Amino acid sequence: MIFVGLTGGIGMGKTTVAEILRQRGVPVVDSDALARQVVEPGQPALAEIATRFGAEMIGPDGRLRREQLAQCVFSNEARRKELESILHPRIRQAWLGQAAAWRKEGQRRGVAVVPLLYEVDVVRQFECVICVACLAATQRERLQTRGWSEDQIRRRIQAQWPIEKKMAFADFVVWSEGSLDALARQLERLPVLI
Repeated sequence: MIFVGLTGGIGMGKTTVAEILRQRGVPVVDSDALARQVVEPGQPALAEIATRFGAEMIGPDGRLRREQLAQCVFSNEARRKELESILHPRIRQAWLGQAAAWRKEGQRRGVAVVPLLYEVDVVRQFECVICVACLAATQRERLQTRGWSEDQIRRRIQAQWPIEKKMAFADFVVWSEGSLDALARQLERLPVLI
């Protein structure tokens, strides 16, 4: 099986690319979805977050207060690294498990969306890496639609490698400017996805 890592900057179109691939029958596992699963009520990661970051990070409904935690970790690099030490090993274990299941099923290829693929040094887990990129202005426009302030956007972008560096290390770069059709046509040309 060809195991493909899909990465890129925040707001650059990874989710859109993943959806196009799913529609074409390519198995996809998404680290962002896994990150939400590992902090569901009753999960060990949620309890560890409460212990290390304070019980106020958990709402009265027993769920993680995501925005409150984000404010804490994106304003303090040491706290962000601490959160990553809780989440990333669990998320990695989940997508590696999914890849193993795909191999047993005889899948020809599978894709893991890993936004911090280079930052957490998991590139060796993949046969190749696709980086999704767009212009910085487009990225900011997309992130503003999430209701984030300029400061929130700046902090989240700074928490990742510069997109130029990710593009330089990737095997393939997909440009997410323009129409969905243009994006889909780029994906059709990638030999690892055929």
